Amino acid sequence: MAHEPFSLNDLSKQLGRDRRELEKLANRGRIPGRKVKGEWQFHPTEITHWLEEEMRSYTTSELELVEQTNAPTELDSNHLISSLMPEELIEVPLNARTKRSVLESLIEVAGRTWQIWEPATVLTALQQREEAYPTAFENGVAIPHPRNPIPDAVGEPLIAYGRTLTGIPFGAQNGRLTDIFFLVICSDASTHLSVLARLGRMMQLPDFVEQLRAATTPHETRQIIIEAEEKIAESQT
Repeated sequence: MAHEPFSLNDLSKQLGRDRRELEKLANRGRIPGRKVKGEWQFHPTEITHWLEEEMRSYTTSELELVEQTNAPTELDSNHLISSLMPEELIEVPLNARTKRSVLESLIEVAGRTWQIWEPATVLTALQQREEAYPTAFENGVAIPHPRNPIPDAVGEPLIAYGRTLTGIPFGAQNGRLTDIFFLVICSDASTHLSVLARLGRMMQLPDFVEQLRAATTPHETRQIIIEAEEKIAESQT
């Protein structure tokens, strides 16, 4: 997303949603925006943060729309997650017992690509995101990521994965412990939103999370990811 403010028409095109629906939400204070000379304006960063939280309750079709309207043209749309998560970026088990050690370990795993230029900056960004809005879901999965792009600290987009042998407190609303972690590092907001939407769709597939939890090797884990993405691709044809 660009840094210039969105108009209602811009936002409608960006989200793939009806302009009148968005105007009603803005008037009710449901979308972060402000009126300038009688016209709504929306800051791209605020919209990205708002959409991240909204997606937690989205249906599969709503997540698909977010993914498609933000799809990066340079990546394989049928294998968006697995293309960003080679086997070397999968750590099973992940030897970590605290929230901080999970983040540090995932950054170390991601660093195998040489695309993490400033690990300390990345760690700070992840911690700030967790303090603002924890990324843990009630199903034992968390998707830690920086709240804003940090282009000076990272290179190409990537996803690092880890599963701890036991769950740890990671901020899930129901107090559920977390043992599955996807570290998402993207240099632009559109790719970031598309990745989050795809992961959301995958988590809605029957038995997907349970299969990840049962996988004992990086290869087996990645195969589960690939198969899940293939199911999603088939459902779109």
